[in-house]
Amino acid sequence: MTSNVGESAAEQPVRIEGAPTDWASVLPRLQALLRIRTTPIGMKMFATKAEMEAVTKIRRPKDIHTTDQIVGMASRLNWTVGITMDDLVGAQCGAVIGLHPQDDKWLSGEHMAGVWFETVEDSSAHQHAMHTVPFGQFEAMAVSPLSTGRLDPPDICMIYATPAQMILLINGLQWAGYKNLDWGCVGESACADSWGRALTTGQPSLSIPCFAERRYGGVMEDELLMALSASDLEKAIEGMEALSKNGLRYPIAPYGIQSDARAGLGASY
Repeated sequence: MTSNVGESAAEQPVRIEGAPTDWASVLPRLQALLRIRTTPIGMKMFATKAEMEAVTKIRRPKDIHTTDQIVGMASRLNWTVGITMDDLVGAQCGAVIGLHPQDDKWLSGEHMAGVWFETVEDSSAHQHAMHTVPFGQFEAMAVSPLSTGRLDPPDICMIYATPAQMILLINGLQWAGYKNLDWGCVGESACADSWGRALTTGQPSLSIPCFAERRYGGVMEDELLMALSASDLEKAIEGMEALSKNGLRYPIAPYGIQSDARAGLGASY
């Protein structure tokens, strides 16, 4: 789905109210289905710094980081970490989560011209294509492993998985109430495709993590990222459990490229 900053202002659920999730029950089911190696985490936006700092066992950075690093601290180190704009290295990180204004200077893209894009016009087009949380609503953000329940309910959940695991997660979302899932790719700053899009639209949002996410956030070469609401994660798990009963489960065993396909297709389709 193509989007831009202007559209983000019109589609800003950020918070989808719902009952707290029983993570002690949900997460073992997810792990049994997909065997994912990276900790499932939640992200939550806060209107004030004080609200963020009131989260149980919250860690505050002593150094300046990218948002990718903060997310990595939760997903790779199992930490609960909270930030404000003062903790981030620059406007690009802050603008995606609404901690820095998406002003004319930021929208110009001049800081990326000649580095990521040939011209300033290309850079500006990239900036306008990004999903960003509108500025002025929040002062802080926190991430934490879902298993801690410290951000319950999180605004979004984030799942890192391989392509094989991810397609089954998507199949689970589509098991009941099917709809075509259509995503875009802004390229660099792909956090706008994942947590930026999920926060601003409330919809499941898949991304190919970008150079910065892999260099600074520790994202592995074979990982994709899905950002989605807690209710959509539960829906995906229920769908995957139904698919598993039909023999459609992870790991997907190779059938053999030279085998007679009729027996396998007869069982699966």
